[in-house]
Amino acid sequence: MGGSNMAAAPHVPVLLQPILDAVGTPHGTWIDATMGAGGYTRALLEAGADRVIGLDRDPLAHEMAAEWGAVWRERLVTVKTIFSRMDEVATGVDGVVLDLGVSSMQLDRAERGFSFMKDGPLDMRMGDEGPTAADIVNQAPEGLLSDILHRYGEERAARRIARAIVRERATTPYTTTAQLAETVVANLPRSKPGQSHPATRAFQAIRIAVNDEFGELAEGLQAAERALAPGGWLAVVTFHSVEDRAVKRFLAARSDTGGGGSRHLPERAAREPAFVLHGKAISPSEAEIAANPRARSARLRLARRTDAPAAPVARRDLGLPEITLPRRS
Repeated sequence: MGGSNMAAAPHVPVLLQPILDAVGTPHGTWIDATMGAGGYTRALLEAGADRVIGLDRDPLAHEMAAEWGAVWRERLVTVKTIFSRMDEVATGVDGVVLDLGVSSMQLDRAERGFSFMKDGPLDMRMGDEGPTAADIVNQAPEGLLSDILHRYGEERAARRIARAIVRERATTPYTTTAQLAETVVANLPRSKPGQSHPATRAFQAIRIAVNDEFGELAEGLQAAERALAPGGWLAVVTFHSVEDRAVKRFLAARSDTGGGGSRHLPERAAREPAFVLHGKAISPSEAEIAANPRARSARLRLARRTDAPAAPVARRDLGLPEITLPRRS
């Protein structure tokens, strides 16, 4: 890959080459379920896909696609929607690519409010609807904030940070990323050289809550199963251990044939698997990490769809924490 179109992309698609190596020539129709700046979409089209349907909830992604996508004409279709609804857009597709990372075009724009490194409005929405990060930080009870920080961000100091947020917002509501980052950093030990920024886990947790990322993942994996044709590829790139574990459990459950049993576990009814796994999780090479440091935590899991009927998988079985947020007041 790497033509002029790819070079112009502000977001570098992670673990792209292993996907293309596994798939070979991506014939037919593919869904890029998290289109972003179009890195995977363009790569699939350049590699031979007949058509790519790019989905994204972010209006900016579609504004950008109107420019770079013109060259592909009818081979590219873009739809503004969440990826958990992909099977409402198309079924019988030959592949689905799902990149669960936050795109560079979101992180690098201060006005989107994703980054603790750039001061901007405390927003964090991947789309343009629903409550913002400021709504959650300013309105959620202390216990709920603590749950979000601990269960979504695996933040050990969740209670202390939540308590400080509630104390500070009583006099000065949170409106910017700098305000929130300052509170988080003030309530954590100083980071050691080489460690991530102390606000990383807290910002990640609140972003996940704002965008219901775990709910989207649980529903999106099942939507992909319904959308894929027999023989179709599913490629999922994760950047978070909880998400990777959920994808692993989903594929294990849907590639399981049942049967077995032991003195400890009852025998399960035999069933036809919906996926065939394509090896184990793939990590980025040292060369890719050197070229794109954001790839460091990425993991790729690949599987191929069979002709077995789709079936639901409960969110709890994927190990995804679930927190009920109050309606916006």
